[in-house]
Amino acid sequence: METKDFDFKLPEELIAQQPLSKRDHSKLMVLDKKTGAISHDYFYNILDYLNPNDCLVLNDTRVLPARLIGSKKDTGGKIEFLLLKRKDLNQWETLAKPGKRAKVGTKFTFGDGVLEAEVVGIGDEGSRIIEFKYEGVFEEILDGLGKMPLPPYITQELEESERYQTVYSKHTGSAAAPTAGLHFTNELLNKIKDKGVQVIYITLHVGLGTFRPVKVENIFDHKMHSEYYSITEETANIINKCKQQGNKVVAVGTTSCRTLESATDDTGKVLAKNGWTDIFIYPGYQFKVLDGLITNFHLPESTLIMLVSALAGKEKTLNAYKVAVEQEYRFFSFGDAMIIK
Repeated sequence: METKDFDFKLPEELIAQQPLSKRDHSKLMVLDKKTGAISHDYFYNILDYLNPNDCLVLNDTRVLPARLIGSKKDTGGKIEFLLLKRKDLNQWETLAKPGKRAKVGTKFTFGDGVLEAEVVGIGDEGSRIIEFKYEGVFEEILDGLGKMPLPPYITQELEESERYQTVYSKHTGSAAAPTAGLHFTNELLNKIKDKGVQVIYITLHVGLGTFRPVKVENIFDHKMHSEYYSITEETANIINKCKQQGNKVVAVGTTSCRTLESATDDTGKVLAKNGWTDIFIYPGYQFKVLDGLITNFHLPESTLIMLVSALAGKEKTLNAYKVAVEQEYRFFSFGDAMIIK
């Protein structure tokens, strides 16, 4: 199976640069995974596609203000670090731009010396291992100095940083938002609960893989980066009971999907556990617990469109994307949504 099999033509003007003024007013494509039938709606009607006693599973990770802009201590040359993964109390794996300035042993300063850093190693695919020095609490310093780490295809500054957080974000640790969840408002979630849908939360901290395209010709040669996830015993029990009673489990976003499938054994039982997952889901994968998926429209040739294709079928998925382009849906992080049922 080749990476180019998941390519499609996307006009640049369909890449959403800013979120809509109202979170739940995005378009919603409804895709039947059995027949391939497509219909169109708006996200505020998402509860029409959920049934009482179904489980709606959301990822409650919160994005770090993980972009740090500083300068070299000796020359003053500008540097930007994107925090990706915490290695130790004061050590982080980062992306550095420009990388040529971030050689091992080079020191940097941020915020008039409030935060200092030294490159202590080289990580996977050219990432840099940074050790920070500071006084006080790192997270509080980061809140003051850091900027929201928007994906590279978003070229405009975000007017309101909270729009790159879900309204239910709780556990800080992601380098990118679980963007399918950006469409929900507290009011909409309350309506969903009032209908009798069980709204539950898992955690997966979105990491390095989000920023890395598939570079190999054959997808079987692609290696996913690992990301930390956690599912509580209470959440696992609710999902297992839901399945036992014949109701559906619907994940919000590919991150929730990957978490569920990572924590489910071969009998279809979701386990309470935490750890690291590098699960790669592509066509041919047999889902163990997932019945439906709410997701955004993803990049061509990405692991995300491969995951969607595993659930809905490659031809049905690519046809849905063709229709989305024709109907001028908005794409990627701040774009419109799809529910696969």
